[in-house]
Amino acid sequence: MRITFIGGHGKVALLALPLLKSAGHEVTAWIRNPEHARDVEAAGARPLVLSIEDADVQTMAAAMDGADAVVFSAGAGGGNPERTAAVDRDAAIRSIQAAAQAGIRRYVMVSYHGAGRVHRVEQGHGFYPYQEAKLAADRVLAASDLDWTILGPGTLSLEASPGGVTPAVLADGAEHPLTSRELVARVIVEVLSGEAAAATVHRTLDFHDGTVPVPEWIRAVAAGELPGAEA
Repeated sequence: MRITFIGGHGKVALLALPLLKSAGHEVTAWIRNPEHARDVEAAGARPLVLSIEDADVQTMAAAMDGADAVVFSAGAGGGNPERTAAVDRDAAIRSIQAAAQAGIRRYVMVSYHGAGRVHRVEQGHGFYPYQEAKLAADRVLAASDLDWTILGPGTLSLEASPGGVTPAVLADGAEHPLTSRELVARVIVEVLSGEAAAATVHRTLDFHDGTVPVPEWIRAVAAGELPGAEA
């Protein structure tokens, strides 16, 4: 599979790219800073310098040409509400539209646990701009004709993955459990190329670190045997 990975120098991306290569995929990773190209190449992907804040739908679609799937894992990193809206909302939405324009069906969005389905914070909270940006992008994706999957990890950490997943359903106002970025990377690979990958289409998968092996979790979610997935 040929994959366009948006946010190609992010912490999740640099963990996912080698796994995708090992799974036999060819990945083009979009980066904003040309100085990051060497890191992307070392991770097994082809770097493409493209500012998603500045690129319009047509430019994105042209850059996606020939891809079979898109993964969106870019983010503004918080701290600046305007840039959060520009990247996590506006650029994400343009990438969804670009995938449709380029004729790419498969789209995987890295979001957060409960995005758009659980009330977390009120306006004025530091997390609010990100919450609203992701909500808007996820809604556009879910309403599209793409074969989408939205991933909802908990609060991201740089700790090593314990090796598996805890499926989770988050209640209003609850704290997000920790989720290793390594686990998010493994889930990305599984929903793109695992045995039960097709069953993750049109599903939102909430999860955090645990002990259930990722392929087993995906199979169980597909069979309706575990929580942590909304269709």
